[in-house]
Amino acid sequence: MRFKRILVTGGAGFIGSAFIRFGLRNFSSLEKIVNVDLLTYAGCKSNCQEVAHDPRYLFMQGDIRHEAFVQTLIEQHAIDAIVHCAAETHVDTSISDPKIFLETNILGTFSLLEVVRRLPHVHFHHVSTDEVYGSLEEGVFSEHSNYSPNSPYAATKAASDHLVRAWAKTFSLSTTLSHCSNNFGPHQFPEKLIPRMILNCLSRKPLPIYGTGINVRDWLYVEDHAEALWTILEKGTPGETYNIGGENEKRNIDLLHNIIHHLGQFPEHDPDHLKSLITFVPDRPGHDLRYAVDCTKIKDQLGWTQRHPFPEALQKTIAWYVLQCEA
Repeated sequence: MRFKRILVTGGAGFIGSAFIRFGLRNFSSLEKIVNVDLLTYAGCKSNCQEVAHDPRYLFMQGDIRHEAFVQTLIEQHAIDAIVHCAAETHVDTSISDPKIFLETNILGTFSLLEVVRRLPHVHFHHVSTDEVYGSLEEGVFSEHSNYSPNSPYAATKAASDHLVRAWAKTFSLSTTLSHCSNNFGPHQFPEKLIPRMILNCLSRKPLPIYGTGINVRDWLYVEDHAEALWTILEKGTPGETYNIGGENEKRNIDLLHNIIHHLGQFPEHDPDHLKSLITFVPDRPGHDLRYAVDCTKIKDQLGWTQRHPFPEALQKTIAWYVLQCEA
């Protein structure tokens, strides 16, 4: 393991907690993970419950914009790498209330980079999104695709990407950057499409789909994403960017039918009734038609590949939410 003492921002969130759980389960040489999270609405300490008693794990509630706080943690715990997962990510909220996206995604990243500028021995990995590239009609996004963000969320992530590259170049920092496609899996906050549709099905609520449901997303199981991030930490080249995708493109309407099909295997869930709950609602402003990323670089250069077939991963995800509802 190249880095043994890691600070994770947003580690009580969906992707950050998956990254932490994966690392503590799979790397005995890992000495320390410090999880820094402000615990806003989408962060939950229980997402790391299964590793909470691991002596290598430490949770600290705090704001990444407070540079002195972050720097003290790095120095006290001899941190040698930061994995920056903390972000506001819900596109709908970025449309209705964009200011917090600027504060967290741009100013938060800026503050972390300023700390690393003072402590240049610390490597900085920035977790970004394929949404910075904009919308696709055909083909796939590569690491060299032009940026063309279409939502306030995507614009703030694009801005933070540019800060990382600029600080790395200007101040000779060690950085890597990754762009992931749409994640799904257990522990995801139910504002996102897959958990929202699962929970609405379970409670027999309407299943709202934007427009006609033809928008296409590439779905990446969060466990595969976590493994990709650890692979970049272990084998990635400083200064490089890596695209991480699931290579599972689905139209939103087809994805919803997949969820209904899986739930329909249980006698208490009538698939015909669930289908009757599908409601098409007015499309949101700036809604990108399609995303897809080329994963060739991370596969060929670092040896990563997806391990979880989409149908099995979706079934695991549904089963987790069913258990949560029954608990």
